[in-house]
Amino acid sequence: MKKIEAIIKPFKLDDVKKALNEIGVNGMTVTEVKGFGRQKGHVEYYRGAEYDINFVPKLKIEIVIQDQLLEKAITIIQENAKTGEIGDGKMFISNIEEIIRIRTGEKGEAAI
Repeated sequence: MKKIEAIIKPFKLDDVKKALNEIGVNGMTVTEVKGFGRQKGHVEYYRGAEYDINFVPKLKIEIVIQDQLLEKAITIIQENAKTGEIGDGKMFISNIEEIIRIRTGEKGEAAI
């Protein structure tokens, strides 16, 4: 089993979610996060004053999937989160050793 953590632009969430649902990804965790990468934030103006915004608002999507869905899920996230501009985000993939559904005690892929 694999865990994908994807940092994406907030307005791309619906596209990514819909596409992942189509391949059988039934659940995900979404968190509002702030951060910066190469763009180092941006400058905004409010009432004539300049403000340096160091952290850009993003969403972090976390999904746990079966190994055989990994490449499809990666491709789907890339295709649906991409705008072609700086700040499109990143994905982090890691191994999951065990999953346990708290309510039933199911383990492994049955708990996904």
